[in-house]
Amino acid sequence: MSLTNYLAELQRLRNDPQLAANILRYAVDGNVDAQYAMGLIYAEGRGVGVDLARAHYWLSLATDQGDIDARILRNVIGAQMSEEEYQASLRMRQGPKLSLVK
Repeated sequence: MSLTNYLAELQRLRNDPQLAANILRYAVDGNVDAQYAMGLIYAEGRGVGVDLARAHYWLSLATDQGDIDARILRNVIGAQMSEEEYQASLRMRQGPKLSLVK
C-alpha cells in the first residue's frame, strides 16, 4: 500500500486489522498522515477496539507536526475521555518512542 492511498483505503475498509497494522508502520516512522489515521482508527474502532487514550496519543503526535485536523479531532476525543483515559494518553507520550519489532 502506498502512502498516497492508505487514507482512501481506510475509508473503504472500515474493519480491517491488517490495514490498521500497515498504517501503524508509517505512523511509527513519523508520517503525520498515518498518525492522524491511527488516531481515527482507535477513535472509531476500525479494525481494532475503540481506545480513546491511544486515539488521543496518535492525534497528539500529528498535532505536534502541525496537523490542524488532528488538533480538532484530538479536542473532540479529549472532551469524551475520562480522566483515566487522559492520564493513560499522557503516560504514552512520556514513555519511550514506539518502535516495531522486526
